[in-house]
Parts: sequence; structure tokens; C-alpha cells
Amino acid sequence: MHITVYGDTLCAQVTATAMAQTGHRVNWRVVEPASRERLARGLPLFREQGLDRLFADQLESGRLIPGFWQELPQTAPDAVFLAFPPGEQAAAEGLARRLASSTGCGVIVNQTVGPVGAAEQLRDIIKQIDPRAVLVALPDLIQEGNAFQTFTRPDSILLGCEEGEGESLVRELLRPFNRRKDVIHVMSLREAEFAKLAISGILATRISYMNDMACLSESLGVDIDVVRVAMGADPRIGESYLYPGCGFGGPGLSSNVLALVDALNKLAAEPGLLERVLQTNERQKEVLFRKFWQFHHGNLAGKKVALWGVAFKPGTHRVDNAPALKVIEALWAQGVEVTAHDPKALPDLQNWAQGRGELTLCDDPYDAAEGADALMLITEWKPYWSPDWQRLKRRMREPLILDGRNIYEPAFVREQGLIYRGIGR
Repeated sequence: MHITVYGDTLCAQVTATAMAQTGHRVNWRVVEPASRERLARGLPLFREQGLDRLFADQLESGRLIPGFWQELPQTAPDAVFLAFPPGEQAAAEGLARRLASSTGCGVIVNQTVGPVGAAEQLRDIIKQIDPRAVLVALPDLIQEGNAFQTFTRPDSILLGCEEGEGESLVRELLRPFNRRKDVIHVMSLREAEFAKLAISGILATRISYMNDMACLSESLGVDIDVVRVAMGADPRIGESYLYPGCGFGGPGLSSNVLALVDALNKLAAEPGLLERVLQTNERQKEVLFRKFWQFHHGNLAGKKVALWGVAFKPGTHRVDNAPALKVIEALWAQGVEVTAHDPKALPDLQNWAQGRGELTLCDDPYDAAEGADALMLITEWKPYWSPDWQRLKRRMREPLILDGRNIYEPAFVREQGLIYRGIGR
């Protein structure tokens, strides 16, 4: 089929790559000139393990054709995917008008995550122009850091459509990814949008709940990791998203929860649980800074801290809303020298830090720890899981390990002659 994907998002890149890989001819139209320049040079907008190679393969095959969003496809596409960032509803609506005004735009698949009712607004816009036009909602459920895998081997697909319009075409497009069992859940446009936001809300709630429990466990002399395992063994609870840490970030989860909070504030008289979830998360982003402050009794001027991992999660280069950013700002405010290492996110961190403060970026994690008074593990990249403890001890001025993801065994680290502080341990 002929497919056009619009958007500068990870969702757009994954959708375009996956559709091209399964034999479709895909035009990927981006909005930003910088995005167009990268694609013209054969470079992906987002770098993830595995996705980079697959993207390059589809470009080389000729099935994936990048271009600018103002260029309407010469051949009427069978399906158009809208994958704009959250909050860009106006851009999606403007494009929907152009598509509906063109000849034979096919089925429009809205992947853009917005407030509940946004898809209905898009539907009304296109049907006023072309009553035959069809819009379905396919909310983005990919997990950044493992985006291609979660798109092509999904546990669940939310498909919002009306009276079956567009369902058969979307099912055919998703057939290569829906073979083990049928994971497509068909519902109304509003239900699909709300289900996406509700999923984000429960995941965020579990994380913040565990962070509250971790804080309490430290006061009670309890290891939260032992409690986590016991909780996960209960089938009513399960193991997912029970890991306490130094907070969640990223452009997706936080914005989805904020959308739910906004809806609750408009429709409910009392503040909702999710407001507390967001407050807990923002507080938790500074938990490593507070531990560092307490260890040195507030005397932080002239100290040096090394950060391992600054991306908001492993597998991505992005630092959007990442816990590391709040830690860095808190350290800067106390006159602390900051060094950082990350396998992928240093260019994005450098862009964020420009004009904000001094930051030393290191290509080697042990160079970042040279002369440091503490090492803060913020993002649990696999290369950090088994460090050379003696090498770290020799290079650090004060061998204080602040484990923001509880990936290390406290007793073993202490046996190596280092000082360990975790979350709720």
C-alpha cells in the first residue's frame, strides 16, 4: 500500500520504518527543517539500538521516502498516519484540513496523544470537508528505549473507530504485528484516547507509590527491595513498575498524566490522586541530592559529583524532563562541580546546559568519576551494572555511591570499601 506518515516524533519514525519493512511504500513527512536535513543525510531523528539499522535499511531499499510536511504525496495514499508531539493539536488539525481537501486521502490514523475528544475534533474537521473521509484513533503505546520492539510485538493495541469505519484497513496494516494472538482492542475514539491516558496514570501511580514506600522503609529500617519482590509475587499486583528510584521523566508519561490532571481539575471538585503522584515524582527527582546533602551536612561548596546516566531512561538519547536535570540544577545552586557520562545522551545534555551552568561531559565513565566526592547512578544503562569497584575507589576522592535505581548489591559494594546509599535500602 501507499502510506504517508506525518510528524517529527519517535512514533512517526517507528511507524514509518515498520510499515516500510513489511513491504509498504512509505512517505515520511517531517515538520522541522532540521529534521528534514537529518533525513536528507540518511540520519534517523531518534537513535535506538536496532532501530537505526532498520531505518537505514528501509531508506536504502527505496520503500521509505523522507520529505517535508508541506509536500502532499503525488499518489493518493491508502492511509495517512498523524504522529505529532503531545500538545500540537493545532498542527494536526491544520494538516487534517489539507488532507481532507486533497483528492482521496484514504483513512487518517491519528496517533497523536492529546486530550480526550481531540480525535473527535479531527473527525468533525475532515467530515465537514469530505463526508466520506474516515478517521481512526491509534494512540501511541510504544516504550521509548525499546520502541521498535514494542510496536512490532505489542502486548496491546488500542483502536478507536466508529461503526467499523477504517477498522479493516488498519487491521490489515497491523497484521504482521498481530499474529501471535489478537491484541487489538476496538472501542470508540474517546475510549481509545482515555484508555491511553489511564494506562499512563496507573503506571505513574505505581512508581510514585513505591517511592513513597521506599521513603517510609528507610525510617523503619526495612529494605524496600525485599518488600518489592514480595509485592510482585502477589498475582493481584504483579512485578511491573514496582521499582523505586529517583523519579520518572520523558516527554510521554509526564504529559499524559498532566492531561489527566487537567481533566480532573475541570470536572472534579476535589484534587485528584494524580496530582499527588506528580508531586511525589518531582520531589523524588531530588532524592539523590538530598542524600548527598545529608552525608556532607550541607557543606557542599567545592565538592564534585559525577553522574552516570542522564537520559530519562535507558535506550534513548533524550533528556526531556529527566531526573538528572533537576539534580544538576540543585548541585549547581550549591556550587558543586558536575561531570557526567551517558552512552547516548551527552549531546542533548550539552544543548540543555548551554547558558545554564558549567558541566563537564566525559566519554569514559571512569574519567567522569575522577576526583569526585560522590557518584550518582541516575539512568540504569547496562554498562553501569558491573563496574570495576576498585578502579572507582582509586579515582574518587570520596567513594560515595548514590544508587538512584537500586541496581547494586549494598553489602557487596561496602565489602569493596565504598560507601553505599540506595533508595529505601
